[in-house]
Amino acid sequence: MKKVKLFSEKGIRLEKKCVDNLVAKLQDELEFEIESLEFNFVGTNTIVEINKQHLEHNNATDIITFNYSDESHTFDAEIFISVPVAMDNSKKYRVTPDNELGRLIIHGILHLIGYDDKTASKKRKMKKTENELTEKYKRYTKGLLKK
Repeated sequence: MKKVKLFSEKGIRLEKKCVDNLVAKLQDELEFEIESLEFNFVGTNTIVEINKQHLEHNNATDIITFNYSDESHTFDAEIFISVPVAMDNSKKYRVTPDNELGRLIIHGILHLIGYDDKTASKKRKMKKTENELTEKYKRYTKGLLKK
């Protein structure tokens, strides 16, 4: 997908085709358009710095999403995913690293189309949809993280 760009910090190797395939499936199901969508797979220091600068939090997190568009179904956005945090989460939740990275891609896209996880009820609704999509499309995340 030409409108989907992938950036990864040194030492982080991902398969763009997996990202493209997953995003294409989500685009069909969730009915959104892409003006520009950039996935940034970063390390702990970078995600902490972004979190400090933009959200005034001084900690690592797994994902930060920036939507530059005024529309919820046409994306001009950036998604930052911390690969080290994702790896820790994959161990914690006993899922593969590929599955966890796919879940984070889905989570970011759900934020872009308007899902919110700021209240308990909204978080439950978002998590339910996230889990359903992660299960449905997990075959598209196999091989996402290059060894």
